[in-house]
Amino acid sequence: MSPANTRTAEERQTIPPEVRARYESVIGLEVHAQLATKTKAFCACSTRFGDPPNTNVCPVCLGLPGALPVLNRRALELAVKAALALHCDVQERSRFARKNYFYPDLPKGYQISQYELPVALGGWLEIALDENKKRIGITRLHMEEDAAKNLHEGFADAGEYSHIDFNRCGVPLIEIVSEPDLRAPEEAYAYLTNLKQSLLYTQVSDCNMEEGSLRCDANVSVRLRSDGKFGTKVEVKNLNSFRYLQHALEYEIERQIGVLESGGTVVQETRLWNVAAGRTESMRSKEFAHDYRYFPDPDLLPVQVLGAWKEEIARSMPELPDAKRARFFEKYGITAYDAGVLTETRERADYFEAVVRAGAAAKSAANWIQTELLRRLNDSGKDISESPITPQALADLLRRVESGEITGAIGKRVFAKMFETGKSASDVIAAEGLAPITDTGSVEAICRDVIARNSDNVAKYRAGNEGVFKFFVGQVMRESRGRANPQDVNEILKRLLA
Repeated sequence: MSPANTRTAEERQTIPPEVRARYESVIGLEVHAQLATKTKAFCACSTRFGDPPNTNVCPVCLGLPGALPVLNRRALELAVKAALALHCDVQERSRFARKNYFYPDLPKGYQISQYELPVALGGWLEIALDENKKRIGITRLHMEEDAAKNLHEGFADAGEYSHIDFNRCGVPLIEIVSEPDLRAPEEAYAYLTNLKQSLLYTQVSDCNMEEGSLRCDANVSVRLRSDGKFGTKVEVKNLNSFRYLQHALEYEIERQIGVLESGGTVVQETRLWNVAAGRTESMRSKEFAHDYRYFPDPDLLPVQVLGAWKEEIARSMPELPDAKRARFFEKYGITAYDAGVLTETRERADYFEAVVRAGAAAKSAANWIQTELLRRLNDSGKDISESPITPQALADLLRRVESGEITGAIGKRVFAKMFETGKSASDVIAAEGLAPITDTGSVEAICRDVIARNSDNVAKYRAGNEGVFKFFVGQVMRESRGRANPQDVNEILKRLLA
């Protein structure tokens, strides 16, 4: 192997920017998403994560002689739903094949997948970077079963043996293969982010990367910008986070440029992302489709998705993120940025609309959810579905602020207590003594006291230093614990200081 093929992270950073600018990267992603079913793809074993090893198994998923697989209808339904969300052409007829290769985590010696006739073809997903939108093509979406899990650590004999947990074996997956339309790691990051959002909105998958529900492999090559042909493709695996995806692509792009610039040739291979070392490392030469000796699975009938069933699934589809963002922008008069934040998850969007339906102004609801609620939820490690403040309770608080019953400052104090205790706004206001002071005589008494204690500032104000007026307002609001009406305070102070 040439020195150019073993560049360290430090060495790759020495490639001059002008050299990097001559090259263009070409990226395609293969994303595996676990379908949100209770049972496996071809048997009735549970897909529950975290159960004791090798407890959710049966003769079918262990590949024992005489066992016959039966397709999980719910898995097929979710695959069709994902295909519709990604604007794919759902095929009326698809077929399962056997993908043959030997590995200890594959008990049958083959994986049930789809090859020539996948469940869906074509499709696209839109991404936006710097307000510029780009449509990324999708080649295909097919179904397959997952392999078992190899365990290499945590055992006394881990230095000599690997252990296998077959609970994952047979778990239903979809593989979504993009066209090589991505040109930068940032675009790949945006594509995966939007894809995950679509799968979560449709509840096709929980997309939990820590539990292996969403996994991504990247195919990446580089070419001179003047060259119309694609370069040699390298597959990068072990990208189990969005951050690792971006870092691995950045490294691999520069590694390949370094190889070409030093006169070497990029080898078609599969590489792993080494998280600790911050580099990709060669794993094996890249296989071709014929290496797997695909052939139709004789134990499974061809799959039919008839038009009537596809239409029924389409009618059950929720409003998708792009459509929801556009509707929020138009209907509620909020900014495009706010619409993007509020529709980031389906649960967040539903919460916002529930607050508005309960009587709060849309712009006010958007501001408070983003500035107060999301911050506190993030600090406490909670999701919006776990919010101790219901949409109705937040709407009640916002109505009180908007009507002038309480000030915005008091509202934030009330909100903090509501989040802490789960109590209503009225209960917090009563318990904390935060009811507004409606008696202007009481407000005037506070103003007179503040003026009497600050004769120096009174003299400055009367000498023409109007900036001192803010000092008096602040002192009165502090003395009243924010309960005085700011308009009353301004009017009374101006009169007393005249």
